[in-house]
Amino acid sequence: MVVSLRLPLISSLLSPASSRSSNLAFSRRALGISWRHQRQRPPLRFPLLSSPFSPRSSSTNTEIHIDSSKNRVSEGPITPRSQDFNAWYLDVIANAELADYGPVRGTMVIRPYGYAIWEAIQEYLNVKFKETGHENMYFPQFIPYSFIEKEASHVEGFSPELALVTIGGGKELEEKLVVRPTSETIVNHMFTQWIHSHRDLPLMINQWANVTRWEMRTKPFVRTLEFLWQEGHTAHASPEEAEKEAIQMIDIYTKFSYEQAAIPVIAGRKSKVETFAGADKTYTIEAMMGDRKALQAGTSHNLGQNFSRAFGTQFTDENGQRQHVWQTSWAISTRFVGGIIMTHGDDGGLMLPPKLAPIQVVIIPIWKKDGDKAEVLNAASSVKEFLQTAGLKVKLDESDQKTAGWKFNFWEMKGVPLRIEIGPKDVASKSVVISRRDIPGKQGKVFGISMEPSVLEAYVKERLDEIQSSLLQQARTFRDSNIVDVSSYNELKEAISEGKWARGPWSASDQDELRVKEETGATIRCFPFEQPQGPKTCLMTGNPAEEVAIFAKSY
Repeated sequence: MVVSLRLPLISSLLSPASSRSSNLAFSRRALGISWRHQRQRPPLRFPLLSSPFSPRSSSTNTEIHIDSSKNRVSEGPITPRSQDFNAWYLDVIANAELADYGPVRGTMVIRPYGYAIWEAIQEYLNVKFKETGHENMYFPQFIPYSFIEKEASHVEGFSPELALVTIGGGKELEEKLVVRPTSETIVNHMFTQWIHSHRDLPLMINQWANVTRWEMRTKPFVRTLEFLWQEGHTAHASPEEAEKEAIQMIDIYTKFSYEQAAIPVIAGRKSKVETFAGADKTYTIEAMMGDRKALQAGTSHNLGQNFSRAFGTQFTDENGQRQHVWQTSWAISTRFVGGIIMTHGDDGGLMLPPKLAPIQVVIIPIWKKDGDKAEVLNAASSVKEFLQTAGLKVKLDESDQKTAGWKFNFWEMKGVPLRIEIGPKDVASKSVVISRRDIPGKQGKVFGISMEPSVLEAYVKERLDEIQSSLLQQARTFRDSNIVDVSSYNELKEAISEGKWARGPWSASDQDELRVKEETGATIRCFPFEQPQGPKTCLMTGNPAEEVAIFAKSY
């Protein structure tokens, strides 16, 4: 389906909300987390902003309806992950104030806390891109439709998702424009003007941009009509250079996933069926979410000469011969934020890896008597100042409208890795209490940590490193315990029916691969780079196989 956008007709954008009510109707629960900390208080139930993403089934315990005049909801528990993973995911996004619905169905507004996670992703990757010789630039969002048509497999692959502009300035356009779904076509148009000689190569650029794909089934961060990403594009003088570049970039994504996001992705090559439209090869990183579905978290494509031939992107080589360039493209998007939520979160909400957390440490000052307030706040401010000076991202929650217990649960739900509590007795003893987000209850709480700056700084940094490592190890253990090695199609079907990933030798046809998808709902996620040694027999045909493939249901 192709969607035409008639931009000048502003009145259509101002139509009554009632016309969209069937799409936006929803109900939800607010967050209510049982008390589990050493400083005892009654269980907390408090209202948070409405969850805009999730309709509720009748099986939930408490049905909460929106009071549109106040944009608030009544009290109730967050949906447990084990009860309804999708509802849990949407509750976390709403309660942690990561995103909200946009006025156009299938779009989202990324709120400051959610955008801060994306900024942390950007900061790391931007450095890596520049270290490997890439430069940032920007291409227009509107692309002539004729550009899309030039590469046959590309237009076939993207036609169902295209949004088109047909009117501009109140007049019918001579040529309809595509709202950028990806930029290979317009990049090649410009590369053709910039590349003339082998001396112009390699040309390696990246852009941070938004793209539009008219998805029919959307899920915040994971699949929306418009999303943010980076897309890299390179041109090279030889196929070997292009292949080296494609592998280099998927390696950067893999390292980022392990070291920054604490997500143990599996890197590998896509099957021919799953290869990007217009690419010779697609490399991918596949992550296992908490519901055991796969998330394609990043891709790198060796485009060969497909686009350069379509657009005539040529250079004169060292022998004076005209050659078409070899190209790559590669991308990671805001989908990765959804991956972090679904990999690490628990029934308490978000659980963020410290290296990507917008707030690494939250300080909660506690006092009962007005006379204690000043000295407690002074001590808390001092701790905040020297931890920030040490390069940590610190939040001091000194508001007095909420109880300390409310704050504990709220910042846990926001996924802050460490919490520091300071009360009058702590000030007197020149110590603090520290709690870890990844270890609930008393086990994660330590008393009597010295306020002396060098001691506290070292302790906090060590704990953050431990949390980063612990989250990766927990995710790796979960992943490995849910991958089943199979040697027959029946074993594959059984593993998939149990919600697990199936790994087995594969050399069957594209038709056989499509049969697996039709009968099980699973696809080949990748042929992993790390392959077992020794002879292999295809699980489907019984013929010799050179590689094992991983099958799974996916987002």
